[in-house]
Amino acid sequence: MACPSPAHRPDRSPAGALFPTGWFTRRRRPATARSVLAGEAAAEAARKSSQEAPPAEAPAEPEFPVAGDTSAAAFFDLDNTVMQGAALFHFGRGLYKRHFFHKRDLARFAWQQVYFRLAGSENPEHMADVRNSALSIVQGHRVAELMTIGEEIYDEYMAERVWPGTRALAQAHLDAGQKVWLVTAAPVETATIIARRLGLTGALGTVAESVGGVYTGKLVGEPLHGPAKAEAVRALAGAEGLDLSHCAAYSDSANDIPMLSLVGHPYAINPDARLRKHAREHGWRLRDYRTGRKAVRIGIPAAAAVGALAGGAAAAAALQRRRR
Repeated sequence: MACPSPAHRPDRSPAGALFPTGWFTRRRRPATARSVLAGEAAAEAARKSSQEAPPAEAPAEPEFPVAGDTSAAAFFDLDNTVMQGAALFHFGRGLYKRHFFHKRDLARFAWQQVYFRLAGSENPEHMADVRNSALSIVQGHRVAELMTIGEEIYDEYMAERVWPGTRALAQAHLDAGQKVWLVTAAPVETATIIARRLGLTGALGTVAESVGGVYTGKLVGEPLHGPAKAEAVRALAGAEGLDLSHCAAYSDSANDIPMLSLVGHPYAINPDARLRKHAREHGWRLRDYRTGRKAVRIGIPAAAAVGALAGGAAAAAALQRRRR
């Protein structure tokens, strides 16, 4: 069969083989009034926007803590803010291990810790009970002896209970060249050990009376709790030449609202229900390093109840072994 002449060959254009070129040519549609209006409006908007200054960005949050501000310092509550649970309970566990008191005292300490964790806040009467228990235990012992033991107890029971998030906050202040103090109802000796081991400046704590380096079983004044903490911070700020409006304070408890209200930068850390409400009403910053829905709902550290019950179970097992 003869090949078709060039005039009769199908189109081999890029649009595709075997299809006439005209099949792929779009038909021109006349612009309607609405399309003309849309085009003109788009052109005008483009021209106008190119002449306008770009929108200003929202002002950045000022850096905090402010590096080099020597008039500023940070004050951290201890129990449930820096460390999970009560320092006195952990100290008591260590003393029991060293035969400082009897099993009935350990059971009382264990119950006090369970109460503290499940309540999620500090009760003044409960704290007084804890204080009296601790004073009766240390009475007659030398201060130097308990300081040495306290170093060992920190490694055994406390170091692993420090909240990493709170520790990072304290380090930020240190990195900015500011002093960082613990402020706690725990004995000042215990608080000083913890502050030193964390690399902090120092600690404000409850002062137990001693004569000749031996504990008498009495306090100097009252426990450093609630309003007393605020007075301690105020006194230290005056002695150190600090501007409290530049300072920060951190706590988990509504009992520390007086201390938090003193400073220009109050933070609610792992807050109990009353402090959380107060912080939101006053625009204070919140940080919660606990996990789990239950912890958020009832205001206790995640697994705190489990830990407390486990501690109680361990104590019960120890007592049972003693009876056998």
